[in-house]
Amino acid sequence: MQLVKKTMMMAGALLLALNVCGQENVPVEKKVEKKVTSENHDVGKVNFKVSADVVSSYVWRGAYNAGASIQPTLGMSAGNFSLTVWGSKEISDLHKEIDITAAYSFGRVSVSVADYWWEGDKFWEKEDNSSAKYFNLDNHDTKHRLEAGISWTISERFPLSVAWNTMFWGADKDARDGKQNYSSYVELNYPFTVRQINLTATLGFTPYESRNMYGTGGFDVCNIALSAAKEIRISKRFSLPVFSRVILNPAAQDAHVVFGFTLQ
Repeated sequence: MQLVKKTMMMAGALLLALNVCGQENVPVEKKVEKKVTSENHDVGKVNFKVSADVVSSYVWRGAYNAGASIQPTLGMSAGNFSLTVWGSKEISDLHKEIDITAAYSFGRVSVSVADYWWEGDKFWEKEDNSSAKYFNLDNHDTKHRLEAGISWTISERFPLSVAWNTMFWGADKDARDGKQNYSSYVELNYPFTVRQINLTATLGFTPYESRNMYGTGGFDVCNIALSAAKEIRISKRFSLPVFSRVILNPAAQDAHVVFGFTLQ
């Protein structure tokens, strides 16, 4: 009898231990499930970005556009998709620009569609400015320009990026026949760091004639640039990102040096 009692007690203790272990494992599984759910939620999270650059002059793709300017940015991103509204307003003159870009990334490849509108200063001219109005979306009369772009970054170890951009709708027309120019611009960028200063080397060119947009008569290099950026610590809680660019435009036989800082 004592042997039977001992056997039953041992069996009961074993069952109790197994039951306790099973109960302890359940919350662990629930925690894992909750963690996975939380990570999936973060992937679909919508993020917003607000910032503004102040630049000594506004140079775009090697071409001078305006003097000292304030350039605000409002961006939204969700997963691989982003929508950015970027503007530029010349401080001492009338130049005004609004660009809207939608982009989607597939790993190291990104595709985008951008709307450029830089005719804001035309509102102050005495001549008829109907074509310069922002909501004039007539393809043959609008001052908007739509551009499709695709970019590819080779790898993290060799982060050279190559981008091709082509304007396909709007004001980029041939003055001779009114047809779309399909002006294109190709740009290579290579970022690197030297002594805690972030540098980017840029080479931009037009693959074929683009007199209306870039002033080139065929294949021509219009943008050779070196950019440098770093943060200057103002206090323990505030650092000011500053940047400078040296820009050469062989096609236009022009050169620029730009300085700026970012508020964010």
